[in-house]
Amino acid sequence: MIRIIFVVIQKRVIMTAYKELVLLRHGKSDWNSDTTDFNRPLNKRGKTNAQQMGQWLVEQKLTPDLIICSPANRALTTASIVSETIGYPIHSIQTDKSIYAASLADLHQVLLHIPDTIQRILLVGHNPSLESLVRYLAPTIPTESDGKLMPTATIAYLQLDSQWSSLQGSYIIQRPKDLP
Repeated sequence: MIRIIFVVIQKRVIMTAYKELVLLRHGKSDWNSDTTDFNRPLNKRGKTNAQQMGQWLVEQKLTPDLIICSPANRALTTASIVSETIGYPIHSIQTDKSIYAASLADLHQVLLHIPDTIQRILLVGHNPSLESLVRYLAPTIPTESDGKLMPTATIAYLQLDSQWSSLQGSYIIQRPKDLP
């Protein structure tokens, strides 16, 4: 795949010959809360990690054009914290109920419906579907010694071919525990 970057200095717009998919697993949830799985909140570590990962996105200059999120409380809270950290309007976060308890096919359908005018998307969701999507898009990706690819608050950054429908490309994984 050829990666070409065009910079328009006057408008400060960067156009690339590839799409950027940023996947974020929700932060650590509070298993001690007496609620349903859907309504489970983040715990303190989950909130802290969400803020850290938002800061990492800022440092890497990976502010998304669009954020799509599971409507589950822990995912939406993660997306909101990240949005606040990166300066993305919280009211612009789109929720998609198919991301909660999603299959690989469900996530694939979500991505297929993204307009090609969107360059970079942040999708906030859950395992095992996010791990399945990463392994599908990057089958040679190494797994940590504990067997987990996408622990809570982990980001997978993938560069895809020039259309959302192609879903092929390269990747980077960033875990909160690996941040300085």
